[in-house]
Amino acid sequence: MPQIVLVNPEIPPNTGNIARTCAATATELHLVAPLGFELSDRYLKRAGLDYWPYVKLHQHENIEQFFLYQQQRGGRCLGFSVRGQKNYTECRFRDRDWLLFGCETQGLPASVLEKCDETVYIPMTQSKVRSLNLSVSVAVSLFEARRQLGTSL
Repeated sequence: MPQIVLVNPEIPPNTGNIARTCAATATELHLVAPLGFELSDRYLKRAGLDYWPYVKLHQHENIEQFFLYQQQRGGRCLGFSVRGQKNYTECRFRDRDWLLFGCETQGLPASVLEKCDETVYIPMTQSKVRSLNLSVSVAVSLFEARRQLGTSL
């Protein structure tokens, strides 16, 4: 099952919504510090509702610690970015993929994208729209991966 990785998320309700999606799909969620909020943030808790006990949450002190952890467990890192090279519908997801998403204001840093096995984007028709909401991007990508892998709800 692919895993979701949020690198330096900034907005608590987005992370809470993503946690709820992860709870509903039994998907592991990795948060890479620094975070733009405390895990005790009330907006984070409210967005995740009472589903937090069902989230398999992992916290990493920094991106280097995350990559060490990921290398030990294996699998590909797929970096999602508006500057990605492959449309998410053309990406062939694998069971052990790690889906990496950056912070809401800046996305994944170039240094992280360089370490990814592939970079992926979600197409948008309107060129004046810079990006989708982080929780929407995660859900769209995760459900496409699950569809391809035959693990749809």
